[in-house]
Amino acid sequence: MDIDTDVQMEDAVTAHDDSLVDDDHNSSSSESFDFSMNQKYSRANEAPGSNIDTLDAWIAQLSECKPLSEESVKKLCNMAIDVLKYEENVQPVNVPVTICGDIHGQFHDLMELFKIGGPCPDTNYLFMGDYVDRGYYSVETVSYLVAMKVRYPKRITILRGNHESRQITQVYGFYDECFRKYGSASVWKLFTDLFDYFPITALVENKIFCLHGGLSPMIETIDQVRELNRIQEVPHEGPMCDLLWSDPDDRGGWGISPRGAGFTFGQDISEQFNHTNDLSLVARAHQLVMEGYSWSHQDLVVTIFSAPNYCYRCGNQAAIMEVDESHERNFLQYDPSVRPGEPTVTRKTPDYFL
Repeated sequence: MDIDTDVQMEDAVTAHDDSLVDDDHNSSSSESFDFSMNQKYSRANEAPGSNIDTLDAWIAQLSECKPLSEESVKKLCNMAIDVLKYEENVQPVNVPVTICGDIHGQFHDLMELFKIGGPCPDTNYLFMGDYVDRGYYSVETVSYLVAMKVRYPKRITILRGNHESRQITQVYGFYDECFRKYGSASVWKLFTDLFDYFPITALVENKIFCLHGGLSPMIETIDQVRELNRIQEVPHEGPMCDLLWSDPDDRGGWGISPRGAGFTFGQDISEQFNHTNDLSLVARAHQLVMEGYSWSHQDLVVTIFSAPNYCYRCGNQAAIMEVDESHERNFLQYDPSVRPGEPTVTRKTPDYFL
């Protein structure tokens, strides 16, 4: 199986401990949307002053690739829920913004990304999911991005990827990493409960639709995305699943996805969706591309992948896409950073891509 092909796992959570999933979590969380717009804006506009020093200390610690204590993670996740529960399924984002793809626990490459693109909050960022699994530092990676989100809620947007789920993280590394670093699954549960609150898409100036995976045959308009209940585990099928799992394809129409979840969609589907919703572009992540970004469907869709030398052996470049005030797009490509104590890896195309 190619390492960029994730296979959806059915009911994988039962492989460890059913008690880790809080049944009350999903049923009660929808209540978080019953707030006025004034409360929503004021609560999510900036981090409370009393928390800024704490957040800055956590960010400084994490920037050295040192994980937070379990108690700090618990506090951070609670703070993050207080921010994310006010965000929308289609989170509006203003320009200028830098749009990023998969990170997959490659913490040192994430730090390189911020060097290439500029530090936050000086630069606005939109991340399209898959912060955990496969890489060695998923804990530090997701902790850092969540801490930055809480510290600068209007400067950074973090969407949900198909790996931000209970099932997938038990198979591809995040669960095991949490258990290894903390001695229990508690931190894994804290983060996977938090993932339910991540927005599933973003809309840049009403023109660039951003999401992790792709389109869905059950979604014709962006308004339909707004109506979904996202506060739940990623379903095995349906529109929310498709948005996180689907891929563009050279063949027209809808196709069966080899991933076992979502669909493939052709240029005709992209043309119709963009026309119906008055979009100029669909930006997505989810697929390894050797140059860091790749255009599809006559520039109607772009794939952005921000994990260089994916899995520390694929030899690919990474990229991020800058969108300026004039909606001009500029791609910045970069190679992997040197991890302390490890030799520099030269770019090499894996045999299965040849």
